[in-house]
Order: sequence, then structure tokens, then C-alpha cells
Amino acid sequence: MSEAEIIQKKGSDAVKKLRFEKLKNGNPFMINSNDLPTGQCYLEYPDGKITLVRLSENSLDFTLIRELADEESKIIRTKYQLESFNG
Repeated sequence: MSEAEIIQKKGSDAVKKLRFEKLKNGNPFMINSNDLPTGQCYLEYPDGKITLVRLSENSLDFTLIRELADEESKIIRTKYQLESFNG
């Protein structure tokens, strides 16, 4: 494994650990995606739902765009290699 791959793996592992901790503590986890327009991201919740949100005008809150269907949520988890959370 190259040095770059090791650094990338460490970063990925750290994000996955942070995700687990946030969900375990009852908080949503933000999933950023270059596929979304600027200011939009996904929020994953401990109960398994994922919502598409937009950063609000005050930049302190999110505005709900829509909740993803179960199948869409599975696709997002697969795309970003996220295991289902079983709190």
C-alpha cells in the first residue's frame, strides 16, 4: 500500500468512526457529495432515514428538500460504503 493509500484509508476510517459516534449519540451525520448542487447535502439519522437538505440563508440551519425513499437511502449508503447503523 502506498503512502497516499495509507493516508486515504486513515481518513476514511476516521470519518466512519465519527459517523458511528454521531449516530450513536442520536445526532444526524452529514454526507457531502460532489454530485449535489452547492449548498446541498444529505443528512443521515440514527433511525436510518436520509434527507436531502440545503444550507439555509443564515448558514446556521438546514432546510429540508425531501426525505429519500428507502431504496434511495440504500443506494447512497452503497455509493459511500456506509454500513447500516444498528445503534
